[in-house]
Amino acid sequence: MGKRATCDDPTAERSAAETADHDLGGQVRAAVWSLFRRFRSERPDGELGDVALDVLVHLHKRGPQTLTALSERGGVSPASMSQTVNRLTSAGYAVRSRDADDRRKVLFSVTEEGDRLGGATQARRNAWLDARLDALDVEDRAVIARAAALFAAIADS
Repeated sequence: MGKRATCDDPTAERSAAETADHDLGGQVRAAVWSLFRRFRSERPDGELGDVALDVLVHLHKRGPQTLTALSERGGVSPASMSQTVNRLTSAGYAVRSRDADDRRKVLFSVTEEGDRLGGATQARRNAWLDARLDALDVEDRAVIARAAALFAAIADS
């Protein structure tokens, strides 16, 4: 049979480290996805689905956007995003307007009610996370701060 790994076997230690590194991407994806799902659960009651609420929060934070920009950000087709923004405009949370610089473009922006709901959703999600982070010790918060900077760099690469 093969060589049996022991604690004194440097190849066994290297193999365990390589396995952990190899699985790091899977661990990160699982943790990020789990956190993302948890964020989505921190939401005001209402008729808006997750995607529509995410678009509303994005418009609240970033200001007016074209359908193309929204669909690219959401990773969905323009037809799919059109359904979402139609839901938001029908509910009175968003409005369509012409771009002042290019009258051919249509921009979507939040209404006063959409701004209120987008802000409340963002505040609720931030409060949930801040409470969890505040419960950690200083060293763990420093690790998370470093990881957040690294994740942002990876996302921007």
